[in-house]
Amino acid sequence: MFSISGIVKVKKDTEQITEKFKKREFVITDGSGNYPQDILFQLTQERTDLMDNINVNDAVNVTFNLRGREWTNPQGEVKYFNSLDVWRLEKSQGGGAPTPADIAPASADSAQTLVDEGDDDLPF
Repeated sequence: MFSISGIVKVKKDTEQITEKFKKREFVITDGSGNYPQDILFQLTQERTDLMDNINVNDAVNVTFNLRGREWTNPQGEVKYFNSLDVWRLEKSQGGGAPTPADIAPASADSAQTLVDEGDDDLPF
């Protein structure tokens, strides 16, 4: 079990995948590191309703499980997939975007290293 806090960036509609399976995806932005990360989560079955009272730009706390699966395509190649399956989704107490006090500042050493190296490119 994992948890993360962030700001809702994308809220998708519920999709009925099969007669017995439905899912709903959403994306949050995690601004806790040096570079914001947009992370895709999914709600399944009755949990799709957890997103009904949450809007884009709301601050949320997400508790989820990491799931992985293997699939063999028609050509016989084995592929692996991961999903972040949410089991709890709550609006953050403060609401809105995290304040600067909520986000851990970069250390002076890491900031100085970037200045010294003149490295203003993203690390990927």
